[in-house]
Amino acid sequence: MKKQLPTVFLLGVLLISTGLLFKRQAVLDWWHLRDYTAPTVVAQLATDDTMTPEGQHLFYVNHPEVTAGSAFGVHCPAGSEKTVVLGCYLSSDNGIYIYAVHDSRLSGVEQVTAAHEMLHAAYRRLSGSKRTSVNAMLLDYYQHHLTDQRIKDTLAAYKTAEPNDVVNEMHSIFGTEVANLPPALEAYYKQYFTNRQKVAAYTASYQNEFTSRQTQVESYDTQLKSLKVQIDTGEAALTQQSAALSAERSELQTSGSNAQVAVYNQKVAEYNDLLANTKSQINQYNDIVSKRNALALEEQQLQQELSASSLAK
Repeated sequence: MKKQLPTVFLLGVLLISTGLLFKRQAVLDWWHLRDYTAPTVVAQLATDDTMTPEGQHLFYVNHPEVTAGSAFGVHCPAGSEKTVVLGCYLSSDNGIYIYAVHDSRLSGVEQVTAAHEMLHAAYRRLSGSKRTSVNAMLLDYYQHHLTDQRIKDTLAAYKTAEPNDVVNEMHSIFGTEVANLPPALEAYYKQYFTNRQKVAAYTASYQNEFTSRQTQVESYDTQLKSLKVQIDTGEAALTQQSAALSAERSELQTSGSNAQVAVYNQKVAEYNDLLANTKSQINQYNDIVSKRNALALEEQQLQQELSASSLAK
């Protein structure tokens, strides 16, 4: 008959094992940080993100690097992130890489990327019971409170490409891109940020560079649609009036009275007014097309700054 170990003994073994695990992690962290001094740009990102000592520790243990061009692609495969950040966290604390974005219109992308990747490192270290608790909070927010369609679309992309990492991504995305979270989640993220809303504000700022242009393009498209109807109507009326005036002119040349000439001249004046108005509408249409296309080009350029194509620069 197999002897059962006393419960107290088993609990003691478990506690010792857990303690050794924590001690091992502390030793590994010490080893990673023993000669490490954060570069100025990295330290500034930690400050900008209001990282707590715990958040900063997780960030620095990964020796973050801000890099650009093909050098970034060596560490981070294209498309590794589906949200509007350019970076990656290498599992088991083997590095955080952040793409250097120099376009001033996208100020804040580096800060959000740094916070996003640090939260991946934080998620990896959650104990089993803690991760279960955090996962439940994240999924509850996603299923019952998330309203941002962009984030919903982002998570849908992760579900297709990386179905096993969706909750991990929620952990980073909600913590850096959602301004207001339920109290329990806000309390949880306080261990990593002293002012998480500042990070979310960076997201809102550079997202506005896209949404403001998209909104204006949509407004221009609405105006163009309306003008197109007016121009088509005006041109059809001009064609009819021109034919009618041509026929009346022929009649006047043979047997026109003064009264008929006066009526004809009034119709010519109305035709000219309509012609001038239609030409004005066409000029307005062309002007809006130019503005609309310029904005669309700007948006395309911004998208390219945050896409895989930029890695080859």
